[in-house]
Amino acid sequence: MQIFRFKKFNVVNERSAMKVNTDGVLLGAAMTLAPTDRRLLDIGTGTGTIALMAAQRLRDELGQTLSREGDIQIDAIDIDEPSASEAKSNFEQSPWAANLSAHNLSLDDFAAMLAAKKEDGQDTMCNLIFSNPPYFEDSLTAPDERKSTARHTSDGLSYRDIFDFAKIYLAENGRVALVLPADQEVAICRYARMSDMHLFRILRVRTVPRKAPTRIIIEFTRQRVQEVEDSILTIQNEGQYTQEYLSLTKEFYLFA
Repeated sequence: MQIFRFKKFNVVNERSAMKVNTDGVLLGAAMTLAPTDRRLLDIGTGTGTIALMAAQRLRDELGQTLSREGDIQIDAIDIDEPSASEAKSNFEQSPWAANLSAHNLSLDDFAAMLAAKKEDGQDTMCNLIFSNPPYFEDSLTAPDERKSTARHTSDGLSYRDIFDFAKIYLAENGRVALVLPADQEVAICRYARMSDMHLFRILRVRTVPRKAPTRIIIEFTRQRVQEVEDSILTIQNEGQYTQEYLSLTKEFYLFA
């Protein structure tokens, strides 16, 4: 059995179309969480790693009570059945099982489920929507069909779908957090403005100091901000992990 061991939870890493990866861990560690967060949504959850990291941070950083008596709910959806099933199993084995739910649903199907709940008078608004979405729009399709669906926007989910969903189901004080290739910054910011979302934070990720950033962790809100928080994270320098990277991931990675 392939198991990825974090400090406070383990992730079985066998059936999901997309395995535990650096992009997802960076998003889970760096995205903004708030004391008012009650309903969170992980779109395209894979193994469930980012949702698990969010649960840990809500408890450890913000002191939230995560239990069956609590009112915090983290939903995680994936259109790939083996991925959703593996995420569900990983959630059940975690310390925060009562607050995590995995669903084998597309984003459209999840929206339909929320619409039905809304008709029944239930609160369906999300405080935080996060995703490590497919992004290889112009690359050759991967030979494995499941992995292809997980990695290519032409086969399934794109950030446009996420913003279209957020226009309806993101709370007024809510946020959208994504990890994407750096070259998609202009396009995503343009579409976000069309969706009445405003950039408030961007973390540019580069592997080593001499290279340009290849990834961005980018966050949007419904509220306009006076100044965007813009920073750079370098992962390695001279063959060693940087102190800033170790500091960011120290509550999760065993080696940090």
